[in-house]
Amino acid sequence: MKIGIISDLHIDRGNIGIKTYETLLAEEVKIRGLDILLVAGDVSSHYEMTSDFLKTVADLTGVEVLFVPGNHDYWLTEGDGKTTREVYDFYKKMPGSLLESPYLINEGWAIVGHSGWYDYTYADERFSTEKLERGKFYGGTWQDKLKIDWQLNDRELSKVFADKAEKDMGKVGDRKIILMTHVVTHRRYAVPMPHRLFDYFNAFIGTSDFDDLYKKYPIKYSIMGHVHFRHQFTQDGLTYICACLGYPREWRTDDIRTEIKNTLQVIEI
Repeated sequence: MKIGIISDLHIDRGNIGIKTYETLLAEEVKIRGLDILLVAGDVSSHYEMTSDFLKTVADLTGVEVLFVPGNHDYWLTEGDGKTTREVYDFYKKMPGSLLESPYLINEGWAIVGHSGWYDYTYADERFSTEKLERGKFYGGTWQDKLKIDWQLNDRELSKVFADKAEKDMGKVGDRKIILMTHVVTHRRYAVPMPHRLFDYFNAFIGTSDFDDLYKKYPIKYSIMGHVHFRHQFTQDGLTYICACLGYPREWRTDDIRTEIKNTLQVIEI
């Protein structure tokens, strides 16, 4: 079985057009002969656009498209008339969503997924919790603070989401697990410090709340997004994969077809 991995498409950034993203991603899925496509969040910055895109890709390819929302997928404006919790429930009910719904591939493998959330532990220790909670540094503001309201602080939310993922791991028996989150769960994906900005903003990159889960459950692959770069490595028999397409201005080429091809990673089980 061939499983494709991609994240951070951000189809509403730049002027390429959503249809181009849909068409070229679907073409690459067919070229690779995938059985399942995993999307690790940040499709867009609006829940309806994200949902429509994933449905279209599933329809165009005929493969199972499985998804966890990223922080951008939860963003709202005043005119949306929804709360963040309502958007979470929308995604939870959406076909292909892994939120609180593990996917059993066969008797040997399962996919468990959740957005995850950041818990500030990747930031430099000189910053207080109060300073990090404000999300403001050197004139910049972490936009989740303006566009998302969970009515919990970030550290509490990170623990809640990790607990939900662990509960799902308990539902899959002794199957090997492919874990997919949006935020990163390994410190190798944080920006190296010291760094003028990311000594602070690393707070919003990842979480340590999954550390014990890697020791407790048979997780063989850990899929992540959020950080807008592409890197994978294997440690202690566990392969970590981050396959972010990112914003067009971050690409190495000007050709979206090339970028999708180079971003999409495939594992075979």
